[in-house]
Parts: sequence; structure tokens; C-alpha cells
Amino acid sequence: MSRTLSRRTFLGYSLGMASASIWLQAAGSVRQTTDSVIAVNGPLRPSQLGVTLVHEHVMVDFIGAAEINSDRYKEDEVFNTVLPHLQSLRRLGCETLVECTPAFLGRNVRLLQRLSRSSGICILTNTGLYGAGNHKYLPGYAQAETAEQLAIRWIDEWRNGIDGTTIKPGFIKSGVDNGPLSDMQRKLVEAAGLTHLQTGLPVGIHTGNGTAALEEAGVLKETGVPLDAFIWIHAQNEKDLSFHERLAHAGAWISFDGISKTAANDYLAMLKHMKQHSLMDNVLISQDAGWYHVGEPGGGKFRDYNYLFTGFLPLLRQNGFTEAEIKRMMVENPARAFTIRKPPSLRLK
Repeated sequence: MSRTLSRRTFLGYSLGMASASIWLQAAGSVRQTTDSVIAVNGPLRPSQLGVTLVHEHVMVDFIGAAEINSDRYKEDEVFNTVLPHLQSLRRLGCETLVECTPAFLGRNVRLLQRLSRSSGICILTNTGLYGAGNHKYLPGYAQAETAEQLAIRWIDEWRNGIDGTTIKPGFIKSGVDNGPLSDMQRKLVEAAGLTHLQTGLPVGIHTGNGTAALEEAGVLKETGVPLDAFIWIHAQNEKDLSFHERLAHAGAWISFDGISKTAANDYLAMLKHMKQHSLMDNVLISQDAGWYHVGEPGGGKFRDYNYLFTGFLPLLRQNGFTEAEIKRMMVENPARAFTIRKPPSLRLK
């Protein structure tokens, strides 16, 4: 990984690696007949996701990439803390949770698989690196390697599994601060795009503001990624709603994913705006809840996943949102957003 790869070398390597047989091996038997979604327990048809929370967390560790390690917490303690919250969520009707904690911030795919099997909730995990927070959560190799080299690492997780397991990512997760993007952050977005081209994985990017989102979209388009594979995570951070309109019209997913009781009316206003502009087909909603905090006694204050079901969806109904529109945001849109389509390198001409 230390050598410098040209784009041509990367494409030659990855195209050879991403042969049809490797694609079927990575996605499983479901992929032989239809597009799929990859969960920690294996591939599913998109229709099997059901009611989905598209952006939540189980465990996070903010100590930074230089110091993070699994000795900082007891997995059984985390499991026992989080499981009742997932069981409660399942009783409310949630069927799938997209777990957005990236590598070097607390991603533990074995823990996620245990929780999924015990709670009955389908869980998706990710590959990629998180460049927001002034690069605090990036390992040293991220600075030295090219976008092509980083992409090869992420493609390997898709092909062979994460951290020595057979568990594979269902999407790419990255993160940037406010625009303009740093060179490092642009490299991460490019690496995510290159990974998508060889795997079909959707690209979700934690984004500081609308300026950064437009830059991300530009980098992805330059890389050859269709914007319907791009999820603008934390779109609620941008208060100029014209950015949401512009990127939704271009095909991107607009994810309003910090819903809480205290901010409910703000999210209601943003969703009304999207509805008024006939952009509901591009909307995703979630809470960014959970968060067993490594380093805090007992994991600190865990924010349960229930409010969207017990408080926010009733608020939407009270304000004229139909059951069909709620189903679109909670079932249909997540299924489309997280479908892993055949990579461009394998599509029939």
C-alpha cells in the first residue's frame, strides 16, 4: 500500500478484482437475481428492509484515531446497555437500523452482528474514513495514501469482510467539515467515489454545510458517480433550503437525520418545504441517536431511538403528511437509497 498508484493502475487492478464472480461472492446469492442490500447478517432484497432508521449509532469513541483501541471498553457491557433500546425500537415497528459509526470512531461489526441477532433488527454497517473534526479520526496512512490506495482498502472490506470477519459493509461512510473542503477531505470523497464505481455501494457523507455538499457532489460527478448514489448526511445543518432543492433536483438523497423532541418543529418545517417542492422522493429521516460513549462511566447518557415513532411521526400526521408520504420516507426511500446496484464496471453495455 505504500507505493503510489496511478488512476490507470487502480482501474486495472480493481476492474480485474471486481469480476462478476467476485461480485456474486461479495453480495451473496440474493444478488444473482436482483439488486441487494448488505446487512451485518448478509444480503437482503431491498423490500426486506421494511421500516428503516437511516442514521443512528450504537457506540462511539471520540478519543481519536491515534489512541483508539478495543481495550477501552467491554463489549458485553455495551451489548447489555444497547440491546434493551433496540428491543424497544423493534416493538415500535422499526425493522432496520443503519449504523453510521465509521472505522476509528468506534465501529465494531461483531458487536453489531450480536445485537442484530438478539434484537431482531436488521443492521447495516459501513466502510470508509471520517474526515470531519479537523482530521482527528483519520489514521496516519490516510494522509500518505492516494485516493486510489484508500479505495483499494475499502474495496477489500467489501470483498473479504471487515476486521477479519465475513461481515461486509452496506455503504460507504465519510465525513467533512464546512466548505471549502480541505485537500484531505476532497481525497476522501474521491476515494468514496472510486469505491462506489467498483462495488455499487451508496456513498453517505457527514457534511458541514451546503457549500461542502455541493463540492462533494462535484467531486463525485467528476469521478463518474451518479448522484442518486450520494446521501447528504446532516442536511439539516444547512439552513438555506435552496441547497436542499438544488441537490435533490440533481438526484441526491437529502438526509434530515438529527430529529429530536427539542428540534421537532425545525424538521417539520424542512420536510414541509421538501413536500411543497415535490421533492419527497429524495428525503430520508432519522435521529442520530444512541451513542454508548466509550470513556464515560456506563457509556454515559444513551439517547434511545424511540422519539421518531412516539413523537415525530404523530406530529407529521397532525400537520397533513399522509401515510403514503410517511411510508415513502421510512420504507421506500431507504430501500432505494441503500440498494447496492451492479457497479458501472460490470454493467452490460
